[in-house]
Amino acid sequence: MEAESLVRGTCEELGVGLRVLDVDTDERLRAKYTDHVPVTFVDRELLGYWFVDDGALRSALASGHPRPIPDDWVLAHH
Repeated sequence: MEAESLVRGTCEELGVGLRVLDVDTDERLRAKYTDHVPVTFVDRELLGYWFVDDGALRSALASGHPRPIPDDWVLAHH
């Protein structure tokens, strides 16, 4: 939960929305990501696996144009 806390704090500080998914709640997500948690996406782009680089996260959040992630996007594209 350290990664989630870092991402949540950074998003709150920057006034950016956040969506958290538990990979264990869906069989396909669990099969794809269970060995890579945490997995971080910004504006539908993979930012990284296993840990969160706060500098990279801040840079990605500052430079992107927010694109909402529909419920089916994660399963359909990854």
